[in-house]
Amino acid sequence: MIKKNGIVSFIGAGPGEPELITVKGKRLLQEADVVVYAGSLVNEKVLQYAKKDAAIYNSASMNLEEIMKVMVDAAKAGKKVARLHTGDPILYSALQEQADILEREKIPYEIVSGVSSAFASAAALKTELTMPEITQTVIFTRLEGRTSVPAKERLSELARHNATMCIFLSIGMMEKVVEELKHGYTEDTPIAVVYRATWEDEKIVRGTLCDIAEKVTRAGIERQAMIIVGRTLGQGPAPAGSKQGSRVKGQKSKLYDKDFEHGYRKSDV
Repeated sequence: MIKKNGIVSFIGAGPGEPELITVKGKRLLQEADVVVYAGSLVNEKVLQYAKKDAAIYNSASMNLEEIMKVMVDAAKAGKKVARLHTGDPILYSALQEQADILEREKIPYEIVSGVSSAFASAAALKTELTMPEITQTVIFTRLEGRTSVPAKERLSELARHNATMCIFLSIGMMEKVVEELKHGYTEDTPIAVVYRATWEDEKIVRGTLCDIAEKVTRAGIERQAMIIVGRTLGQGPAPAGSKQGSRVKGQKSKLYDKDFEHGYRKSDV
């Protein structure tokens, strides 16, 4: 009898808080015989959901070949494998190169969405990323570093859209980020840095393009932080202790407007 291959589940473990893993992700982790997690970023507390006899591997010190050997060997032995990525596995996770190998080995896999650090950071800021009359677009990107980006996707080019921008993996080059953003945003544009969103040591630094680099340096933030820039950060009352004064107001959406009629609600007029 031919043994059927097991399955590899790529699971978004969320930004840090263990409870932010999805219900499906938690269930698959509980069922897994083998767990491979990105220990440099994934909160180890998530592993509390794994069964006691699961084989657990921290991929932080492993290269691609070593990671894939563990997953392929386990799947070929008919075992269930949980591959835990931080945030959502479709963003900046090297997912595709792993999936390509699994496809070549004819091993089934699935991708389970998770909560991105971009969304967790916006939640920490109590900010909506899109607002009528201000922006209806959110750009996910990163500053060019050891991994290059296409010329048309450099921050200086994307900044010209004046949309909300969530900048990953770039906090170590904050001054360069600001320099690039000034090609499109004005110097008084609100910007925030969220360090380790949802973790116990979460830290938030707010400012404008004029002063954010200095504030980040003073805060000692050099890694594991999300940068969010755009006018939506200026919505509503200013945070307690803020010297920014009252913030810009966007228009209300049509969604709950009493004069807006749709298939589920009649207009009041």
